[in-house]
Amino acid sequence: MPQESKPAIYGGQAVIEGVMFGGKHVNVTAVRRKSGEITFLEVPKQDKAWVKRLRKIPLLRGLVSIIDSSAKGSKHLNYSAEAMADDETEPEERAKQKEKDESGFSLTMIVGVAIAGILSFIVGKLIFTLVPAVLEQYLFQHAFDNRVLHTLVEGIIKIVLLLGYLWLMTLTPVIKRLFQYHGAEHKVITAYEHGEELTPKNVQKYSRLHYRCGSSFIILTVIVGVIIYSLFSWDNVWERMYIRVLLLPLVIGISFEMLRLTNAVRDIAVLRFLGYPGLWLQLLTTKEPTDDQVEVSIASFNRMRELDARFEREGVVESPVGHSTLDPAKG
Repeated sequence: MPQESKPAIYGGQAVIEGVMFGGKHVNVTAVRRKSGEITFLEVPKQDKAWVKRLRKIPLLRGLVSIIDSSAKGSKHLNYSAEAMADDETEPEERAKQKEKDESGFSLTMIVGVAIAGILSFIVGKLIFTLVPAVLEQYLFQHAFDNRVLHTLVEGIIKIVLLLGYLWLMTLTPVIKRLFQYHGAEHKVITAYEHGEELTPKNVQKYSRLHYRCGSSFIILTVIVGVIIYSLFSWDNVWERMYIRVLLLPLVIGISFEMLRLTNAVRDIAVLRFLGYPGLWLQLLTTKEPTDDQVEVSIASFNRMRELDARFEREGVVESPVGHSTLDPAKG
């Protein structure tokens, strides 16, 4: 695949038995089916003008990007989950279910999945923000009087809970494979950024860790939160929780800008260390992928690039929500 002098910036996410990549004009998910074939979900980007404007405003663009990614990502994750369930269903039941799904498919269903993704992000973020604050308040409120130290201990509790949660997830076979696909996604992006031809052999040479990963964003919210929360005092646990919720958008906004900064300076030796905490967390959230998993990631990336190029030429990417299939034997 020919490369530009300066490669475009792409992102993606792992899904069940597959990978989603977001292009300039389309999001594409590739999923490995039980039969060995690779199927695709192709969703053109249809961002509103006001969303595009918000994405250009520092601090605010972080919150907008995270919520938007949660909404769109849930649609692709839902597709991969349905593909896995479909593979485990008998042919007769599959035909009946497909007919039922097609008859009930509507814009309402798409919106419902998007809302579920946004709500899951909000609820998850609130849990990992409030629970550590409550635990620290009840365990250490009389241990010392220094507010900064209390906030630091809160941050440590948050990191311990986060690491414990991620470690427990890696014990689940499905999640372990999800993290392998996460590693495959990173490897493909890095190989592309280095101008490599995207083959499993070439891609496997690169690290499964990447500076621009959402895992890096998670650890940055903890670090930034400790700093921001230390600037405010509280008298009781309820006031402490209220302050955390009120300041959460600011923490997310600053963390997003920090993520952009760490990626921008990653090639400067004395500043490269700024991204290390996020890379360390990725040791848990990514695993070394197999060649078959890398093949799926490459298929998703190439299809996304192909559709992006078609849009640039023709101004259209076929249908609002498209499905296609790749037979590995034929390519």
